[in-house]
Amino acid sequence: MIVQKGSFLCAEPTVELQIAFRKKLGAGLFGGEGFILQDISGTGNVFLEVDGDQIVKELKPGEVIKVDTGNVVAFEKTVNYEIERVKGVKNILFGGEGLFLTKLTGPGKIILQTQNFNDFASRIISLMPKSGNN
Repeated sequence: MIVQKGSFLCAEPTVELQIAFRKKLGAGLFGGEGFILQDISGTGNVFLEVDGDQIVKELKPGEVIKVDTGNVVAFEKTVNYEIERVKGVKNILFGGEGLFLTKLTGPGKIILQTQNFNDFASRIISLMPKSGNN
């Protein structure tokens, strides 16, 4: 499987972990999650960090799903992975999802998470009292 950086927690010694780079550097720089992915292979158990609930979906050949990049946890190597820019000024300004989405095209299994930790942390920080406002 290919795993988003930061999702890998641990694995049995029979599992190999390598760095997998995205094909397009621009997608990595502007896609919101960096351009490094982790390639997990071998046999054995792997533990991944999933924020919120886990959603596992099996994409059929040619089936496409678009998701916020922070909600992608992992996908099988048969799944095509692209970063796509959100179209339309209204979507960019008012959509709340940022400028980029991840486009996953089947076949293969994908694992998504319902909570993007970075978005969650930003919301918490915005509610914290600011120093000097006492």
